[in-house]
Amino acid sequence: MDSITLKSSHLYIPGEIATKVFGDDPQAYLAYQAERGTLLIAAVSQQWFYKMHKPSQHLLKTRNLQGDKTIALHEILIDNALDNQDRELEYTMQDTSGILKINL
Repeated sequence: MDSITLKSSHLYIPGEIATKVFGDDPQAYLAYQAERGTLLIAAVSQQWFYKMHKPSQHLLKTRNLQGDKTIALHEILIDNALDNQDRELEYTMQDTSGILKINL
């Protein structure tokens, strides 16, 4: 499985991961947990995620025919004074709940 990366303040998610987490949803919910330094991401079809975390909604941009997706993180990085340096990010994918958990 490919890695999830931060590049030019955008989150790059490989197609294989994006398909599992988002399916055909064109948007995603993002919730940053400052106390844990963790970004939680779920498909907009996961209404329970919205009720539980009060996330912001972001556009999923398709990058290529393999289904790789990007999400602009400028606002989250700036608002939380996070490092915006390009790098690979540690993540876990929870298959049962459909949540992608990324350490920023």
